[in-house]
Amino acid sequence: MAPKYKLHYFNVTALGEPVRYLLAYGKADWEDIRYEAEDWEKVKAKMPFGQMPVLDVDGKFHAQSVALSRYLAKQYGLAGKDDLENLQIDIAVDLFGDFRTKIGGWYYDAFPESKAAKEGPLFKEQIPFYLNKFEEIVKANGGYLVNGKLTWADIYFVAPLNYFKALTGNDFLVGYPGLQALVKTVESQPDIAAYIAKRPVNPENK
Repeated sequence: MAPKYKLHYFNVTALGEPVRYLLAYGKADWEDIRYEAEDWEKVKAKMPFGQMPVLDVDGKFHAQSVALSRYLAKQYGLAGKDDLENLQIDIAVDLFGDFRTKIGGWYYDAFPESKAAKEGPLFKEQIPFYLNKFEEIVKANGGYLVNGKLTWADIYFVAPLNYFKALTGNDFLVGYPGLQALVKTVESQPDIAAYIAKRPVNPENK
């Protein structure tokens, strides 16, 4: 019998959105439980590591967005066909992790002086560096991140992009046609498109 899933995450896209996309893609029996920021302290102690996303699988809580995404990918045929392909998927996912960490490290820096010091390198060097790398990977892999086919790496890359665009205040995919095409490929998957059409609208995912 297929498991019953409940995803616990904030009412934004960010790191919860790859898990939502995968659950939608897999036609899972799932509940999308969203929290506003002011509700967090009330539920934080219930979460395994005091953070989200958390996936409740038949009543047991599991954490960490990459681990959850990898698990669901195996359930729904989006993992690699062998260890080498899985290595390439993990490389792409970890590279995206580096990319988002650069953006988050700047945006959430609470100290004005250090935040200001990070801004120039982020926008002039780091964001273009990572996007150029991803564009090269997609062009070398027939429009995907790994081996010319849809994998969970593509979903993990695409799902939270609007959130990070909102943090930076610009559409950083302009000038990267391969990445723009990848977004369309992922978000035109019928069950993902159906989820997108009905998900709550926030300023970062309009």
